[in-house]
Amino acid sequence: MTSPVTLPFWLFVLILLFAAASFSSNFLFPSVRWFLRRRAEKVVARLNERLETPIQPFKLARRYDLIQRLIYHPDVTRAIVEHADEEGVREDVAFERARRYAHEIVPSFSAFAYFGAGVRAARFLSNALYRVRLGHHDEAALAKLNRDATIVFVMNHRSNMDYVLVTYLAAERSALSYAVGEWAQVWPLSRLIRAMGAFFIRRKSRNALYRKVLSRYVQMATAGGVTQAMFPEGGLSLDGGLQDPKLGLLKYVTDELDLAARDVVFVPVAINYDRVLEDRVLIEAGRNGTRRFDAGMGKIAAAATKQLWLRLRGRFHRFGYAAVSFGAPLSLRDHPELAAEPEALAQALMGRIAAVVPVLPVPLVAHLLRDGPLDRAALEARYADTVARLDAHIHVPRDDTRYSAEVGLRALIQRGIVTEADGRFTIVPDQSPLAEFYARSIAHLF
Repeated sequence: MTSPVTLPFWLFVLILLFAAASFSSNFLFPSVRWFLRRRAEKVVARLNERLETPIQPFKLARRYDLIQRLIYHPDVTRAIVEHADEEGVREDVAFERARRYAHEIVPSFSAFAYFGAGVRAARFLSNALYRVRLGHHDEAALAKLNRDATIVFVMNHRSNMDYVLVTYLAAERSALSYAVGEWAQVWPLSRLIRAMGAFFIRRKSRNALYRKVLSRYVQMATAGGVTQAMFPEGGLSLDGGLQDPKLGLLKYVTDELDLAARDVVFVPVAINYDRVLEDRVLIEAGRNGTRRFDAGMGKIAAAATKQLWLRLRGRFHRFGYAAVSFGAPLSLRDHPELAAEPEALAQALMGRIAAVVPVLPVPLVAHLLRDGPLDRAALEARYADTVARLDAHIHVPRDDTRYSAEVGLRALIQRGIVTEADGRFTIVPDQSPLAEFYARSIAHLF
């Protein structure tokens, strides 16, 4: 028992490696995970004291546990059996497909990633690109929201900057869980987006099994009180105006809803910009009659490099104003009839979004020039008259309509959308789609 054993050096090293791996997996890693989880729980507890809507336990659950709960739910199990019958495959094959869908959909929220890095990055990027303004918001109504209710922010979709802007401006209220399209499923962006609490969706999928897994996850998150953010229009506006709502995610939220256990409150959010970063790409997609965007990583990198070079040379100018308004909240407990009518609910929410769309200098000047050329005096007079009579949420820089009109006019001239001839300003004919794009964002207010 005490006699020495001689081993080759390579075998001794191999034994040491196996021992180290066993010690790490059975003792070190669990201890480190426990320590980090305890610290994360303390951070979340402090955050919940500050947030108006606390982070719910469902959002903090381990991703593996959520996936298991999702794929073993009776509704998903039935969908797996039906899928196997329809496709003529074994049930274990259908089960693995469901598991793959669940892995794709379920996020892995990190409070540190969201509030430590995400919100700071959103604040920096928003203020670096725009002069950010908070438009209409009924602070008293928002403060009265039930802390135990599921809050769903519903927004018009103008730009991919919407995610960044609303994350920044809603940071004091709660951590938002977005529904994100296929464009973001690129490593390492996908890892970051999952850590921010977003979940991926295939907007055009007609696969019944996939739709069941997605709907069950949304219902689990809603029942768990997760604060969500969604775009009822279902995608970016290609012409700048408000689009007809899609019912998919709204229907998932209201299906099998138990309002006695937890209320669902929708908060309308309206967003507008003096300049949408992707405006020409969106207009081209609308002209082609497709939703294929000619904006590959190469073009994005080139545009970002150009702006960075301008900033380094001190010649960068922000892209005007970006504004966000919060409309009147809609509680399903107060309107239970809407819970059973997703289409009526969608129309009601889009109506509340439309009512608070911010009016900014560029869209308003573009709207005024649609009717024909104007000289500076006439433009300023019509601008002031519109501000005085329009019952809308208008941002007037410096509270000076003359300066505001000048801001919008200067931005349009610099981009070659408007030109001056004989003292009169007119829209350049081949740039009229761009002018229309901005004018349509507020056209419904007239």
